[in-house]
Amino acid sequence: MANSPQSKKRARQAVRRTDVNKSRRSRIRTFLRTLEEAIESGDKAAAQEALRAAQPELMRGVTKGILHKNTASRKMSRLAARVKAIA
Repeated sequence: MANSPQSKKRARQAVRRTDVNKSRRSRIRTFLRTLEEAIESGDKAAAQEALRAAQPELMRGVTKGILHKNTASRKMSRLAARVKAIA
């Protein structure tokens, strides 16, 4: 357990950051889930709109340190290809 004042403060900050990061990650997953559902439904217009909404959320996750840049880029690339492939 934390003993020094600084380590106690860092423990408090870690709890707070964990909560914030958890909510951000959940928000990103929600956007990705709506995009997946739009792709599964086969509605190209809805899928494109969901992709446009999900892209900034993914990149925001990168700037906030939740996702690695290459991970987000890979996800966007694969999702964009799947949306493009909808007949």
